Amino acid sequence: MPKIKVIIPAYNEEASIPLVIKDIPSIVDEVIVVSNNSTDNTEINAKNAGATVLVEKRKGYGFACLKGMDYISKQKNTTDIVVFLDGDYSDYPEELTKLVQPIIDQNIDFVVGARVKALREDGSMTTPQIFGNWLATSLMRLFFRSTFTDLGPFRAIKYSTLLDLNMEDKTYGWTVEMQLKVLKRKISYKEIPVNYRNRIGVSKVSGTIKGAIFAGIKILTWIFKYSFK
Repeated sequence: MPKIKVIIPAYNEEASIPLVIKDIPSIVDEVIVVSNNSTDNTEINAKNAGATVLVEKRKGYGFACLKGMDYISKQKNTTDIVVFLDGDYSDYPEELTKLVQPIIDQNIDFVVGARVKALREDGSMTTPQIFGNWLATSLMRLFFRSTFTDLGPFRAIKYSTLLDLNMEDKTYGWTVEMQLKVLKRKISYKEIPVNYRNRIGVSKVSGTIKGAIFAGIKILTWIFKYSFK
């Protein structure tokens, strides 16, 4: 069985984080929660639920993900697959087995959990999120003949592939950077439809006008950067 690590960036998710950790399948070797400068009980609750807890004081989704990767890189035991998962309980952690299966069985490098409309709870994605996903994936289809339909945060990737991508985005562009680099380098990928529900608490990105605008700008910047590179 491959060694699987889960990285969960979390900012003030004290109510949801224990539920997320509890629902992660037992095939996972280690759950790593990266508190992104949380001011509530996220860190305590994550630790009590059995996770390894790291602290990244620099605000940004990418900063948190890179902190988790740095921690993995310093371990003696090898890691085969890394899964990224949000800490707000909008994803269904038990579906992790669906995401890693193509990597294990078909030697696929990268798998994205696609939040298809039929499996989404009403109101779980905001209008800016839905439009942003459509625009980004449409541009990727236009420029790279991509088959991606979503920039879903629930994703699995071979650890060796993740290292080769040399990820750099520190904030909102993390997910799209990963997908663009996969496309640019012709790395094998697959989408798996996943369920998606209303998150616990308020989104720090799509829940604010400022967050939605900055995320949109960052995503489009990455797409045009890679399209004309």
